Amino acid sequence: MALLDVRDLKIAFYDTTPPTEVVKGISFSLEEGETLGIVGESGSGKTQTALSILHLLKENSAVSGGEILYEDSSVAHASSQDLQRIRGKEISMIFQEPMTSLNPVLTIEEQIAEGLLIHESCTPAERHEKVLAIMHEVELPDPEKLCKKYPHQLSGGQQQRVAIARALALHPDILLSLIHISEPTRRVVIS
Repeated sequence: MALLDVRDLKIAFYDTTPPTEVVKGISFSLEEGETLGIVGESGSGKTQTALSILHLLKENSAVSGGEILYEDSSVAHASSQDLQRIRGKEISMIFQEPMTSLNPVLTIEEQIAEGLLIHESCTPAERHEKVLAIMHEVELPDPEKLCKKYPHQLSGGQQQRVAIARALALHPDILLSLIHISEPTRRVVIS
């Protein structure tokens, strides 16, 4: 049994008549311990595919065919309660632009701790220690000081590490990472 199984997935934008199909039947599976990269041109549907796995498509778009199975259960038919459990804890995502995915009015600690507040019962002191530990893990400098700052007070690289720390905080089964390569390359990128 695959951890994640995407079968003939189709996604359409419904703000045009007729709707515009942007993903036209992608299929892949991911086993535990595997790393999978999806490569394609800008506009080929990579981001829409990743967003559909967590039900994060914009209002003008939807899955128009195929299926997404996580641990043999349909994500498309998951209840709000099941999606709440899956998001962040079992499947997490690192978004392409950290500054737009980080909340400007919450401290770094509050943002990394958000998943812990939702999914784990621990004291504020335990939560703080877990936040510091994950900040150390992603090699953020001086976590005790940094956790009191806001996103705009960090460099772009530090913001990206905060986004990674937030995604890793609950040790998800699957980590979706949206990265952008602006020029053709012969290098292999593993995320």
